[in-house]
Amino acid sequence: MKTLIFHNFHKLQGPWIFMGLLVLCLFINCSTFAQQTQVESKPSPVKKEKPDYSNLPKNPRKATIMSAILPGAGQIYNNKAWKVPILYAGIMTDVYFIRFNNRRYQVFRQALFDFDDGNINDFPNLNREALVRNVDYWRRNRDLCYLLLAGIYALNLIDANVDAHLSGFDISDDLSLGIEPHVETFSSSNNSLGFSVKLKF
Repeated sequence: MKTLIFHNFHKLQGPWIFMGLLVLCLFINCSTFAQQTQVESKPSPVKKEKPDYSNLPKNPRKATIMSAILPGAGQIYNNKAWKVPILYAGIMTDVYFIRFNNRRYQVFRQALFDFDDGNINDFPNLNREALVRNVDYWRRNRDLCYLLLAGIYALNLIDANVDAHLSGFDISDDLSLGIEPHVETFSSSNNSLGFSVKLKF
């Protein structure tokens, strides 16, 4: 009896091995295909389209480049020449303070060198710590003025670019915002007084 069961099991073992190998091959092929599909399905990089400024009266790119080459040129291109004196007044004021702070820095720096060398300096009543504090103070002020000058230059570029972008913005008289007095009648004996805001297109 045991021999018969083993013989029948041995007969069935061949087809089961074949089926197992077939399933294994299918599984390997499916996983390989899935990996290839994942690799192939990567999205292609999207090309960035250049902005179209053809519908604007002023070209923002041109205005920015002009202001980068010569501060104020972009403002003139945008028909905002009244901003140029303000811009150059800010630049000249900042340059003045750069020179002023640098002169004070150089004076205290030389006084510190003279103090360290044992020579008479311009500030005999100051000790070394006071001289070092003054050197640091005037150098820091000078460096902050340099940063402010860079900020004025950057503001000049931003202003030219924004003005050019807004050159197509409608600010005609057809657009208006008005505030008018308004009387609301609820009944024959009850009136309410107020204001109404009207936006006309």
